[in-house]
This record gives sequence, C-alpha cells and structure tokens, in this order.
Amino acid sequence: MILIGQYDSPFVRRVGITLALYGLSFEHRPWSVFGEGERIRALNPLMRVPTLVLDDGEALYDSHSIIDCLDDLVGPEKALCPRSGPQRRRILAVTALAMGAAEKAVSLFYELRLHEVVSAVWADRCRGQILSAIAALERDRAARSTPYWFGAAIDHGDIAVAVTLRFIMEAHPGLLAAEDIPALAAHAARLEALPLFHEIAQPFAPPA
Repeated sequence: MILIGQYDSPFVRRVGITLALYGLSFEHRPWSVFGEGERIRALNPLMRVPTLVLDDGEALYDSHSIIDCLDDLVGPEKALCPRSGPQRRRILAVTALAMGAAEKAVSLFYELRLHEVVSAVWADRCRGQILSAIAALERDRAARSTPYWFGAAIDHGDIAVAVTLRFIMEAHPGLLAAEDIPALAAHAARLEALPLFHEIAQPFAPPA
C-alpha cells in the first residue's frame, strides 16, 4: 500500500498511525497538494490527502473511508473500533468531534493565510466551533480515569484527539492553552510519547 500526504496533516497522520498499529506494510509518499497537486489528482480527482493506494491499485479517499477499509482488512478482533453496538457509537462520537475540530482548524488556517481579505465572521465561526468541540472533549476526558479514552486499549478516538490537538497547537499558536485543557493535554502527551507517534509525525509546515 502507498499512503500519500504529509504527516503535518492530522488526517494523513491518523491513517499512518493506524496502518502502523495494525502492522500493515506501506510506503509513505509525502506529497503536498500544493507542490505535487497534479500527481495527486491522477490518483484522487479531489486532489486531497490522505489518499491510500491499495496493493491492487485501488485508491481510497478521505481518512474516515480509509480507516473503515483498514478496520475491515484487519478484522473485528484487531480493529480499533467495534463494527456495531454502543461502544462503536461512543468511539465514533469522540472521533467525529476531534476530526471535525481538525477540519475547522484547516479552514481557519486557509482563511487567514490564503485570502487577501479575511472574513472575520467566518474566522470567528471557525474558532468558535474548534473551541466548542475541544471543550466538549475536555469535559468527557476529565470524567474518565482510564489510560485510554474507553479503557486500557487505544482506539480510533484516542488517535483522532492526539493528532488534532497537535495540529491545532502548531497551526494556530495561542488558540488553545494546555493549562485550560489539562485532561486533553495529558491524554495527548501520553500518546505523543509513544514511539510510534514520535515516528509518524512532522512539524507543521505552512504551504508556501
């Protein structure tokens, strides 16, 4: 398999970490949608990352769809989320909040960086959505005492929260303060200390 995209994207990093946790062999091509957009378009008409090319040449788009495929490949015994039931819904809810905050953080970055005239209304809305999602995650994590979100084992929600928090902190310095989200900060730090998270990482590099 081939994973396309840079690890400063929380969406690409999420897929890379999941692939590694599952023990699935893959080649990483750190292509940028700005620098290698046409190469990506040849595989993904949306010209977005992550794009995952399977061994048979099929290309998958969007981190949610890719993760779902990986769960199917490794089977229910190894998957980081059940295929059905209340626990699946809980994990998906945490994942949706985290990745939704990441999406709004990307939108906010592009609004501030790529537009000559910034829409204050849109920027404030993005900030509000990010902060609201992070506050909800903080309350949820603070109410738990388990090593990972839902127990003793890592799941997709744990990964989503860690990659999102790192991205927001690096792409929008000052938007979040670790002391204001102590439960999330501690949770993310615990994950970032894992060798795999250290290996599959890249400092945020703003597009030129």
